[in-house]
Amino acid sequence: MPIEIESPEQLGYDTIANNLSESSVSDRRLDDLGIDLDLDELLLCYGDHLGDPMLREVIGAIDDVAPDSILVTPGAAASLFFAATSILEPSDHALILRTNYATNLETPRAIGANLEPFDLRFEEAWQLDIDRLRERVRPETKLISATYPHNPTGAVLPHDTLEALVDLAEQSGATLIVDETYRDLTYGGRLPLAATLAPNVISMSSMSKAYGVPGLRIGWAVNNDPDTFERLLAAKEQVVICGATLDETIAARVLAQRDRILPEIRADVRDRLAIVREWIEGQDVFEWVEPKGGVVGLVRVRLDLDLDVEKFHHTLLHELGTYVGAGHWFELDDRYFRLGFGWPTHDKLRSGLDALTAAAQRS
Repeated sequence: MPIEIESPEQLGYDTIANNLSESSVSDRRLDDLGIDLDLDELLLCYGDHLGDPMLREVIGAIDDVAPDSILVTPGAAASLFFAATSILEPSDHALILRTNYATNLETPRAIGANLEPFDLRFEEAWQLDIDRLRERVRPETKLISATYPHNPTGAVLPHDTLEALVDLAEQSGATLIVDETYRDLTYGGRLPLAATLAPNVISMSSMSKAYGVPGLRIGWAVNNDPDTFERLLAAKEQVVICGATLDETIAARVLAQRDRILPEIRADVRDRLAIVREWIEGQDVFEWVEPKGGVVGLVRVRLDLDLDVEKFHHTLLHELGTYVGAGHWFELDDRYFRLGFGWPTHDKLRSGLDALTAAAQRS
């Protein structure tokens, strides 16, 4: 996938001065989290196939979900893989909202499913037109997949639209996946966990984006249908058997402190969004629909401007040391790019935004 081939890890962080391509808050050291970890007595055995019981209890307590309906996975990407491979057969119809995280698209394609992207539109503020989606559902539709708060636009579903989406999937007999990785970074009130609304819904999340600990490789899937959950578990067991005992133990202790850890992160995200908002309002080359959640937004070069997009991206990285997620990462024209504002320092963020303006002037 281009998003992986061209990731900053592959390019080398030492080649990038201002990294605006990331989709998470800044990475944290264990010491930054203020958690006392005494792991000398931890037994490094095969773990519970569902995931560490304490970790599942902590996750379940967030939304009053039974721990036995939670499957811990090596990040949300693994949850998405397990779901697609356990639900879809070759030629099954899958409706995937696009733009989207690449795994949501590429795994169904690799299976040989009949994947039909459903494109969200800038002109509709990246909102889901449920009536337009309803027209695309077929009797053979097995899967509908969405990501909210949305990656890469930061759009958030209204409550009534989420309920309509769940009802649509339920009436059609399809399984609905809602990737909710940014849910803890929703700026307003959080929507209910989608999996609590109907048994045909799988909610997915992780600790990578909102907590800044992607190195723990901890995600999870929540589902209340016994047959679906059993298939998810079977898929996990075929690939990894169980999770890393060390990762899951640390993750449980971090999540147990979420009420202390998250407010500071959310406050910082609001400050960073304000920095980007001021930049957007102070120039006339780029436009976006301001995000309502997460730490990314999808920026577009205004359509009435004649700008050499290829030169722009080359100049931005190779002359100005600034990196963004180009549109082709999300099957879009490169006039679009994902702007991540949660990862660099405030100074690096400002420098990167200045570089965007400078690269446009040179293109």
